[in-house]
Amino acid sequence: MYIDFNRKNDCLIVKLIGELDHHSAEEVRVKIDDRIDRNNEEKLIFDFSSVSFMDSSGIGVIIGRYKKIMMRNGKVAIADVNSRIKRVFELSGMFKIIKVYETVEDAIEAM
Repeated sequence: MYIDFNRKNDCLIVKLIGELDHHSAEEVRVKIDDRIDRNNEEKLIFDFSSVSFMDSSGIGVIIGRYKKIMMRNGKVAIADVNSRIKRVFELSGMFKIIKVYETVEDAIEAM
């Protein structure tokens, strides 16, 4: 799992690349939390365009970052999710609390 961080319109964009599973979840959590804390981020967009696999550990990573951002009265969005990953999100009920957008640009505009 690789992570690419970008900023646009005061949003932290986290592009996840590879598999978000129990092997990578802790490292992903630590790196994202570090960036959130270091820059006092309040708007977070997860770019899932390059995620090939995700399990329940990935759900935990996303929910944890959601809670962290919500404690700052911020906003979280998920963008560019393929059909396999979208199914995992739907089964978890995640889309009931976090908005999903077709593209990162759509998410930025909505923030």
